[in-house]
Amino acid sequence: MERVRDALLALGHPERDYPALHVAGTNGKGSTCAFVARALEAAGHRVGLYTSPHLVRVNERIRVAGEDIPDDVFGQRILEVLERYPSALTDPMTYFEFGTVVALWHFSRERVDVAVLETGLGGRLDATSAASPVVTCVTPVSFDHMEYLGHTLRDIAWEKAGIFKPSVPVVLSRQEPEAMDALLRRAGQLGVPVVVEGRDFHLEAGADGGLAYRGPVWSLGGLTLSLRGPYQRQNAAVALACLEALQARGVAVTPEAAREGLASARWPGRLEEVAAHPPVVVDGAHNPAGVAVLLEALDALYAGRPLHLVFGVVADKDRGPMMRALFPRATSVHLTPLDTPRSLAPERYMDEARAACSRVVAHASLAEALAGARVDADGSPGGWVLCTGSLFLVGAVKRLLA
Repeated sequence: MERVRDALLALGHPERDYPALHVAGTNGKGSTCAFVARALEAAGHRVGLYTSPHLVRVNERIRVAGEDIPDDVFGQRILEVLERYPSALTDPMTYFEFGTVVALWHFSRERVDVAVLETGLGGRLDATSAASPVVTCVTPVSFDHMEYLGHTLRDIAWEKAGIFKPSVPVVLSRQEPEAMDALLRRAGQLGVPVVVEGRDFHLEAGADGGLAYRGPVWSLGGLTLSLRGPYQRQNAAVALACLEALQARGVAVTPEAAREGLASARWPGRLEEVAAHPPVVVDGAHNPAGVAVLLEALDALYAGRPLHLVFGVVADKDRGPMMRALFPRATSVHLTPLDTPRSLAPERYMDEARAACSRVVAHASLAEALAGARVDADGSPGGWVLCTGSLFLVGAVKRLLA
């Protein structure tokens, strides 16, 4: 973190050139950021969006006006940072730290009106915490990255609350009681105004068949969401509350722009259909809480249709609860290695997998696993393929099918 702050100082504090929304949490961060960024664009703003990880190309992490940073500009920005902060060559930052500095610098050079920043991991020590937000947000907190963030929801939430800044308002999604207690306690210590889902804002089904939002100021009916899955309702509600908070902090946005943002946002890798005949769907669920909301979406969208699963996981994830929840729903499971040193070889957890599904096949490559799942799906009426367990897997599937 200190190296990030030193780099930003050397660059003349580019993070102070625009207001920002800073979003932390375990699940839902990316979709929430996508909804907010699209609504701000619909309101006429030039928006910088910084997210992670990328699925196919690193350029996806840094977007301005809805477009990935071009290769030539990316290279130019890296050189500009190194010229102004040569210490990055002798005392290297981490990959994420350096990428964050480049993003904040790029947004300044591009003269964005507002930036939307997603934390990478945690919050307190996250590189994005060097930014200067006018609104912060925490989406649902659950168990993930426990080796870095702690082994209780209270500890993990406390780390997420590290993005809070004195007097800067925070929007909180619904949380488990233990997590909410930690977030509210930290907010109280810093004098942070808090807006809480369920108490201060909510989104629910409306009488007209659309969705209705009620917040501190806005009352909106007939809303539609571009992103699939029931869990996106919570992300949309949190996004709307963030937009209200940004409006109150001087970032002009209208209810009409908010409505358009919800209806037109795009966020790859979340219940995204990437092939047909049979359908192939990718989803970035990679922890037990993510799998739980994924299953809720499958019940709503694919009920009664034979599921053929392609599953890959990294070694440091809590795979047991994910497998026990997901595998019994599948007609067949095809295990694949991932293209990362953190990949867990399928042979290492075959016994666990077979205890949860009667047909499990371990493959030597993703191409083999996907081909096997598609053959199985073709052989079962209404069959379809779901690829999940890791964002590494989602990106690899998208590259393979491209």
